[in-house]
Amino acid sequence: MTAVLYGAPAPGLVDIPAGAQQVSPLIPGSQDLAAIPDAAIDQAVILAPGGVLERDYVLVQALRALKPGAPLLAFAPKDKGGSRLRKTLEGFGCTVVEDARKHHRFCHVKRPEQPVGLDAAIAAGAPRIVPGLNAWSQPGVFSWDRLDPGSARLIAQLPTLSGHGADLGCGVGLLAQAVLASPAVTSLVGLDIDRRAVACAEHNLNDPRVTIRWADVRQWDDSLVGLDFVVMNPPFHDGGTEDRDLGVAFVRTAARMLRRGGVCWLVANRHLPYEAVLAAAFDSATVREDAGGYKVIEARR
Repeated sequence: MTAVLYGAPAPGLVDIPAGAQQVSPLIPGSQDLAAIPDAAIDQAVILAPGGVLERDYVLVQALRALKPGAPLLAFAPKDKGGSRLRKTLEGFGCTVVEDARKHHRFCHVKRPEQPVGLDAAIAAGAPRIVPGLNAWSQPGVFSWDRLDPGSARLIAQLPTLSGHGADLGCGVGLLAQAVLASPAVTSLVGLDIDRRAVACAEHNLNDPRVTIRWADVRQWDDSLVGLDFVVMNPPFHDGGTEDRDLGVAFVRTAARMLRRGGVCWLVANRHLPYEAVLAAAFDSATVREDAGGYKVIEARR
């Protein structure tokens, strides 16, 4: 039997089929659910995302890939879309058996012979050029349909960079586009944990100086060192919950990547206390702007 798992449920929350293939785009090395052929799998377990377009896209991709009559378990925290799962699945033609426990809603369905509304939900959640960005993006990617305000402030403060660099958490590549405007930049490596962002960045950064890698910055293997610069807008949420250790890991990784004298430019929400880790990892750290709830920092090794 072929089974797929989307997401990383808390231990003991659900029974995960033996040998289930991970299909979450946020887990490097996972399979792409959208690339699985129609009616090819026997079971799906989906920790549904909170965003409506992203959630519907994942659910219909799972229904498309399941064999008729095969079981689908979709679940989510009640306050992060779980209370809407039943109605959503019924809208796709499913008969739903629902239960609630541990602050989650669980919806059990069998793939109907003829699901409805799949094409529309796939189109709404698919990657495409977003007019406001003039760039490829996809629902579910961070700030998928607009330039994040923090990144905008960092772009406004960036000097003309040069040499070899990296963009940690590069997203769809909007910050990297600003960096690459300098002809003195000889190479740029973008790292992101989201496969969808990586695919969009590869569209948006059609430049021979660029390499995009699907990777978790927290688990970077130190194969990229001696850089002249690093730019980043570090994340501070993991699964919707604030996690300040994420930004701390980004700062430490940036310091390991840089040569002596190299520079890191980063933006952070004003309330995030990165000063101690910056002081420990860098020779100097200077706030270049503190406005609009964000601080832009230049840190030198």
